[in-house]
Amino acid sequence: MDNKTAAAAVEAVLFACGDPVTISRLSDILELEVEEVSLIADMLAQSYKKRGSGLRLLRLGDNLQMCTHEDFAAFVRAALVLRRNTPLSQAALECLAVIAYNQPVTKAFVEQVRGVDCSGVVNSLAEKELVEERGRLDAPGRPLLYGTTANFLRCFGLTALEDLPKVDLPNEEIPQQEEMVFEVDD
Repeated sequence: MDNKTAAAAVEAVLFACGDPVTISRLSDILELEVEEVSLIADMLAQSYKKRGSGLRLLRLGDNLQMCTHEDFAAFVRAALVLRRNTPLSQAALECLAVIAYNQPVTKAFVEQVRGVDCSGVVNSLAEKELVEERGRLDAPGRPLLYGTTANFLRCFGLTALEDLPKVDLPNEEIPQQEEMVFEVDD
């Protein structure tokens, strides 16, 4: 592997990981000597510095980590605040309520309650760490079960699921997990 490719690989791994990675781990991944990886890291750090990049390569003992340059911290902070404060859509709130009150539930259960496909919404809630996989249902296809997270409790100012507001709905309006209807194509 030439130096340019190796440098790009180090950059890609550090960017994807986000957390510090040991030089020896990078050496194993790239199948290069530790000294080569160390020299490539120095070269990358100098390249970022020379061109005034918004990125930096930090050396933390035997670890390397890619981070943003401190001169751009205010911009990064503003972008992260905007992302964190993005309100949930009505569909996301509805899916979250169905999951929170009935967990653990399958995506099919959420879809049956709402009457529409919820794949994208459930995935978005998982990305926001408001719901998580809680295992699989012992049924054909072994569908994933979803439940809320500690982040859900934190975001909604709850200490436990028991703090959720009580909802008075007749039982016949809410399908039960075991009563779900599965359509099978012949």
